[in-house]
Amino acid sequence: QVRLVESGGGLVQPGGSLRVSCAASGSILSAYGMSWYCQSPGKQREWVATLTRGGTTNYRDSVKGRFTISRDNAKNTVYLQMNSMKSEDTGVYYCNTQGALLPWGQGTQVTVSS
Repeated sequence: QVRLVESGGGLVQPGGSLRVSCAASGSILSAYGMSWYCQSPGKQREWVATLTRGGTTNYRDSVKGRFTISRDNAKNTVYLQMNSMKSEDTGVYYCNTQGALLPWGQGTQVTVSS
């Protein structure tokens, strides 16, 4: 079974940057459009960004211009570069396919605070 393993989270000050990564256990990422999701404190998990198989990117309005999703198919890894971070970006970040077709990983905690 494919496993998704997120990493790279941590504590960052407002205005700072962080890159989180998602590695898949098998060579499957190239077969899917991939997305990042975030579960903020007290909220349900929400969609953040998508990178389609064709290379098109989509972002939720609150992160447009600040976050960038990318992938390295050779490494079976998807990334989310987060810049100009705000306190409302705090949460546990997960990756999955478009439509969340795979089992969820453990996520990686991102905290934006001074």
